[in-house]
Amino acid sequence: MGGVPGMRLPAGWAAAGRRSVRVTLAAGAGFYLLLYGFGSTVAATYALFAAVALAGLSHIPGTGRQRAVVVLRLVPACWVLITIGTFLSVRTWSAVLGMLVAGFVLAFLAVGGPRAAGAGPGLQLMYILPSFPPYDPGSLGERLGGATVGLVLLVLAEAYVLPDPPAVPYRELAARAAECARGCAAELAGPPYALSAAAELRAREAGPALRPSRVPEAERPAGPGLRDRALTHTGLAARTLLVRLAGLPPAAGAPSAEDREVLGAVRDTARETAALLRSRGRGAEPGGEAHTGLVRARAALAAGPDGAEGPAVLRRHAAVLELADAALAMSTAAGIAVCGRAGAERAAPGRFWYARMGTARLWWHRLAGHAERRSVFFQNAVRLSLALGAARVIAGEDSLPHGFWVLLATLTLTRTTVRETRRTVRLALTGTLVGALAAAGLLALAGSDTAVYAAALPPLMLAAFTLGPVKGVGWAQALFTVVVALVFAQLAPATWQLAEFRLLDVLTGSAIGAVFGLLAWPRGAQDELRRSAAVLLRGAAEIVVATAARLAAGGVREPVAGVPGHRSLLHSLVLAESAYAQYQSEPRPHGPAGAWPAGAAGGQDWQAALLAGHHTLWGADRLLAVPERVLVPPLEREPAEAVTRLGDRVAGRMLLVSAWLDPGGDTPRTPVALRDPASDGFGAEPPGAPRRYWAAVSWLDSLMSDLERITGEAEDAEESGQVGQAQPER
Repeated sequence: MGGVPGMRLPAGWAAAGRRSVRVTLAAGAGFYLLLYGFGSTVAATYALFAAVALAGLSHIPGTGRQRAVVVLRLVPACWVLITIGTFLSVRTWSAVLGMLVAGFVLAFLAVGGPRAAGAGPGLQLMYILPSFPPYDPGSLGERLGGATVGLVLLVLAEAYVLPDPPAVPYRELAARAAECARGCAAELAGPPYALSAAAELRAREAGPALRPSRVPEAERPAGPGLRDRALTHTGLAARTLLVRLAGLPPAAGAPSAEDREVLGAVRDTARETAALLRSRGRGAEPGGEAHTGLVRARAALAAGPDGAEGPAVLRRHAAVLELADAALAMSTAAGIAVCGRAGAERAAPGRFWYARMGTARLWWHRLAGHAERRSVFFQNAVRLSLALGAARVIAGEDSLPHGFWVLLATLTLTRTTVRETRRTVRLALTGTLVGALAAAGLLALAGSDTAVYAAALPPLMLAAFTLGPVKGVGWAQALFTVVVALVFAQLAPATWQLAEFRLLDVLTGSAIGAVFGLLAWPRGAQDELRRSAAVLLRGAAEIVVATAARLAAGGVREPVAGVPGHRSLLHSLVLAESAYAQYQSEPRPHGPAGAWPAGAAGGQDWQAALLAGHHTLWGADRLLAVPERVLVPPLEREPAEAVTRLGDRVAGRMLLVSAWLDPGGDTPRTPVALRDPASDGFGAEPPGAPRRYWAAVSWLDSLMSDLERITGEAEDAEESGQVGQAQPER
């Protein structure tokens, strides 16, 4: 006889259910212990809301044990916020000022990565809770004690109750990409000196697997610290290497011995990098023998005599040098990611500018980079801070009982776009109305029988924290309205009017959130993404022109940390990546045709725009950077004219694409023609062109391919996706 087939819950339901059990156990145990065991309503309230704040309201990514570590580290911050909120709440003006400052700081800390962003709403609630009556600094001890009990119980529940399945770490994903690169390089280094169809398919699949949109939030290396930056850099270099390997032009016959030596060294370096990434850092040594061998092989190929081979061979050599450079960058970045500062000895100061900086300085770079009005993190912090401050002013009036709920509604219902806020408010008010009616009926029937409320609270909390994340904000508000009614009915005698107050407060808080969503950057990241990508390409165009001109003119080269314009383009990359990260979480515009450039809303390959910025920096640094002072002779007339013309053409197309992405009022609405068959200079073969000319041509050609992907002209869009919270260069 066959058994009954087992039912398997969808992943979203299973994750919500596990989290619901943990928050219900922690919040319920602390609440009942302190209320009925010790008779402290204050401590019980803080125990319940502390657990709800950092598990129900917050969305800290990761497994239960990872979240437990984050919550444990946040306990001192919660003590500070409760203490400050308690003492500032005694006067409305000080409470409002504190709300403005705390609201901005806690929201702006989202620049620290997914965990900081996920914990932000919970920390906001820990400050909001003591900002309302009773204004009793004498109860600070009970408040801190209750919050500590709730947080400790939450840590235990997250660590030991219903553990989450582990996700694949980003280091392992990067190791798999390096292993794929090893296989590709091995095929290219030996007969028939070409990639098989299977290897090419693996290369095109391994790169996108490193996109942050495909990586669980907890595993994204998005923090400002040294290892996170280096791991993100490793992923970018691995993806670039895979693209270069898949697009390596075929050799006319058997490739030269120098080519084969470099490809073999790339193979060994990729194998060494994969092993390093899979190690636990104990005994690991960055930049091993394979890395050193690749440095030697690359230098030998680059130092070959000019004019000894034909243009086809030199063009191939330039492409091989580019993929060797990507392999060296991947190896160096992996060494820093695994070994920390011990792996920074061989890191070039330009590309790996962060390698020798302390943690505090790296944090300062991240914060300073977003402390401007074009940063979506700054915009979100200002919007939420002003909304919470206004809500505190209104809620401070005696005419609004339970004013705490006003700020809670403002905090949870304010979105980054006015369209999303309007939709959220509509669903929230509908859900709150349904929940208020249910709560009013329950309060009217049960009266002062607290045993009924005590028995009904746990199953309702389970339902609220399970259905809310899965079914949406309407269900969450309906069930949470009943939950808070049952909580407050146990703290003090309550009537059906408690549900009425809840509805009024949610209406007030959601109206405040809608007003500030309309007044402060109502389109969220949608406008900022177009604008920041356009600024990025304009900065890249300047570097392209300057690099081509310096290559043609030659002259004395000094060892410097980065090419001119490096810092400003780096800053533009940071803003564009953060805008794209937020854009991915926002609803798409549905305006009239022509409101956006064709393809610029949903199908636009924003990843290609970001990679064009990275490739501009890396290529210019590779072509111009020198280890010591040296005199570089100018190019002959024909190669100089050719490289200058190509640089101008690529820069001009960058400017056209930037105008296409962010058009002005009189920008021509014509398609952007990237390639002009009548004067395409990439196939030109000027006599006497040295190796550095062909290296520049290879770099400029790859930038043109990036531009084709931005506008959707390239058939291969495998690179498209979210860069988001990676922020590799700041």
